[in-house]
Amino acid sequence: MDRIMIFGYAGGGKSTLARKMGDILGIEPLHFDSIHWLPNWVESTVEYKKEKVKPVLEQDRWIIEGNYSKIYWGERLELADTVIFVNVNRFTCFYQAWRRSRIYKGKTRPDMGEGCTEKFDFEFAKWILFAGRKNHKKKLELMAFLKEQGKDIYILKSRKAINKFLEGLSE
Repeated sequence: MDRIMIFGYAGGGKSTLARKMGDILGIEPLHFDSIHWLPNWVESTVEYKKEKVKPVLEQDRWIIEGNYSKIYWGERLELADTVIFVNVNRFTCFYQAWRRSRIYKGKTRPDMGEGCTEKFDFEFAKWILFAGRKNHKKKLELMAFLKEQGKDIYILKSRKAINKFLEGLSE
């Protein structure tokens, strides 16, 4: 497990998983949100994100967490030896994102861009429950295809499954 790609649904626990895996494996994770969002929730450019991701992809070991399919998606899939799909149900994601907004109220999470204070608004709630759930079947088909290609594939469907996965890594 040297090159790890983590993607999945907002509020599912991708960032926490990446951070904990990084601690266990001794790899500093790259959180896409931290390079996507510039201070005060300003979106960075595709070029900026590519500039930040490219050197990470060239390393022997990495954890890249986040979706952002326009930024080296194919390259990440090709180079990764391990792909993790955080496939937590929408209601758990909603609750976890809401809870996170209470914990970090008025603060910036460690995996976010500097100056992006935590928020939970109507638009984000809609994203978690509906818009961010598109192409679910295609994601599952992709995971099956990658497994056939010899990748280590993990589909984690709950916080309990994530914790069990992390326990296995610690052993």
